[in-house]
Amino acid sequence: MIVRPLAAEGADVMAMTMTIREYLRACDIDYEEVPHPRAVSTSRIARVSHVEGDQLAKAVMLHGDAGYRIAVLPSDRDADLERITQLFHEDLELATEDEVRHEFDDCDPGAAIPVGQAYGLQVYLDDHLRQQSDVYFEAGDHETLVHMSGGEFDRLMAGSQHGDFSRPR
Repeated sequence: MIVRPLAAEGADVMAMTMTIREYLRACDIDYEEVPHPRAVSTSRIARVSHVEGDQLAKAVMLHGDAGYRIAVLPSDRDADLERITQLFHEDLELATEDEVRHEFDDCDPGAAIPVGQAYGLQVYLDDHLRQQSDVYFEAGDHETLVHMSGGEFDRLMAGSQHGDFSRPR
């Protein structure tokens, strides 16, 4: 069941991107939108949303010879670029902010989405997220999270390559 909180009278409607909304609908994913006070960093989002850092998925956009990739990992961990390169046999580096803005042009700056498939991007999923009972991620703005069960998240990410490529902060 999809649950969307209603905006209070006079309040702005939440800004989940249409790209994500349509992709989740096409994949028949059950989710809910969770509003939170405006926050930009994933550590702050976790804190103001009362979500554990290991349940909040963050997206790190990478650039390699074959184009852009999205590495999806828990917000309380860092991507290990050397490990990602070894696992997926591709030299990768962090994308620039301009590259992220260009690929996610319907998102607020800095709000890259873990569901890179919706944008035609290859996704690499860190195994630490595959163990969670619930997963949250940004909806394309800095005021809304998408929440779904771990099972739904696994279904959403079923076509993604995965491995252990993050390290504790």
